[in-house]
Amino acid sequence: METSNYVERYIDNCAHIKKLSPDTVKAYRIDLAQYAAFVGTGIADEQMLCKFIKHLNKKYAPRTAKRKLASVHAFYKELLLIGAIERNPFGRIPARIHIPHTLPRTIPIDTVETILSSAHSALNASNTALRDIVILELLFSTGMRVSELCCLTSETFVIENDTVRITINGKGRKQRIIQLSTPEIVATVKVYMNNCSAEIAQCGGLFFNQWGNRITPQSVRGIIRKHTGRCGIDAHITPHMFRHTFATALLDEGVDIRYIQVLLGHSSISTTQIYTHVSVGKQTMILAERHPRGKMSFGV
Repeated sequence: METSNYVERYIDNCAHIKKLSPDTVKAYRIDLAQYAAFVGTGIADEQMLCKFIKHLNKKYAPRTAKRKLASVHAFYKELLLIGAIERNPFGRIPARIHIPHTLPRTIPIDTVETILSSAHSALNASNTALRDIVILELLFSTGMRVSELCCLTSETFVIENDTVRITINGKGRKQRIIQLSTPEIVATVKVYMNNCSAEIAQCGGLFFNQWGNRITPQSVRGIIRKHTGRCGIDAHITPHMFRHTFATALLDEGVDIRYIQVLLGHSSISTTQIYTHVSVGKQTMILAERHPRGKMSFGV
C-alpha cells in the first residue's frame, strides 16, 4: 500500500473512530499530504525522516514545524499499531525543534475600550452592526478562542434571566461553561438574539457572515480589522490577542491563576502560567507598594 493510502486510512480513523475535531482532522490532512509529497510512494525510513525534518526546519517557523512533525509522529504510531511497520523509526531520531520563548501579545485595555466604544457608537438598524458588537464583547469578556466562537449555536448560548450561559466546546472535545452577567453585555445579547433570529436560524450557528452562512475565523479577523481601522488603530490585532488580554487582565486584578486556567480551558496549568510573565506592570506595582522595603527609609 502506498503512503497516500495509509494517510487516507489514518485521516478516516481520526475523523470517524477517534472522533477528533474537524480542525484537528484538517490540520492532520494538510500536514500528512505535505509529508507524503516529500517522501514519495514508500513509507519513509530514518534517513528520509531526517531529511524531512531538515526540510520542515528550513521552510517553516519553529512552532509550525513542530506541529507538522507531531502530526507525522502520530501517523507513525498508527502505522506501528496496524502492523504496517515493524518498528517506529522515530525512536532512533533525536528530533528536537526548539521554539523560542515568546510572550503572548496583548492589547492595551484603553485600546480595547476604544474598539468597543467605536463598535457601540456605530450601532444602527443593521443586524451586522449588532453582530459585530456581540462578537467583540465575547472575545474580550470570555477569552474564548475564535474557533470556539465560530462554533457557538443557539443551543450552546442560552440567556437565563439576566445571565448568558455559554457552553464552549474546546480543544479535545472538552467542554467548559462560562456565565456572563454584565448588564450591558446581557442587554446587547438579548437585542441581538431577538433582532437576528432569522439569520441565526438560517446559518445554523450563532453568528452569520455576509452571505448568510455560519461565520468563519477569517470573517472574525475581518471584523476586527474593520473596527480597528475605523478607530485609526495601526496595530495588527488578532482574535487570539483578545484571549491573551482577557487572561492577563484577570491576573492583573488578582484572580487566582487556577480560575483563569478553568476559564481558558487549559488542561494543564503550565500552559496558563505563561501569563505570569506578562504582567510585568502588576509585579512592579506589588514590589513598589506592598514590599516592606518600601516602608523603610535610610535618608539616602
